[in-house]
Formats: sequence, structure tokens, C-alpha cells
Amino acid sequence: MAFKKQYLKSQAVCKVTFKLSKKQAHAADSVRLVGDFNEWDLLSTPMKKLKNGDFTTTINLAKDTQYQFRYLLDDRSWENDWEADAYIASSVSFDDNSVVQV
Repeated sequence: MAFKKQYLKSQAVCKVTFKLSKKQAHAADSVRLVGDFNEWDLLSTPMKKLKNGDFTTTINLAKDTQYQFRYLLDDRSWENDWEADAYIASSVSFDDNSVVQV
């Protein structure tokens, strides 16, 4: 699975851990998680590169909400999450955005 959801009983949020494998990241040096949850800010959510070349980050998202997102590789190319909950056509490109439902 490309992301893992952990619902918190004490809060109305879901802790979501996003993971992009080295292969999916096309051996990128940097990956950023960009989407509705950070207003598509290209600089706000860098992912941590693991020793094996995978990338990961964890963010808290409000429950009962759907978020569109994509991964930005090396600040120049976009990648979808191929195990996303759904896909929605982007309003700014010909590509689809990945969707996480929490």
C-alpha cells in the first residue's frame, strides 16, 4: 500500500503516512507531497528519503474528507499514487490527481 491510515480516537483526524517507493520515484533525489491539504504549495511538504531510496511523510488530515494530491519529483515532474483510493481529472492539466479518502 502506498499510504497507511491511522484513525485517532481522541481527535477528528486521521494520521496518514504516504510512501513512494524508489521505483515509483524514478530514483529522484527529492519528493514533495502536494495537494488540497497544503493548498498545492510546492514547497510545504517535503518527504523524507529513506536509506533504501523510498520516500515517506506523515500528515494529519480531517476525517470524513476527500483530498486530491500528487508527488512532485525533483521539483520538475509529477507522479500519481497508483494505489490511491480514487482519481479525479485535474483542473490545471491533462493528468489525473490521486485521491485519499479519510
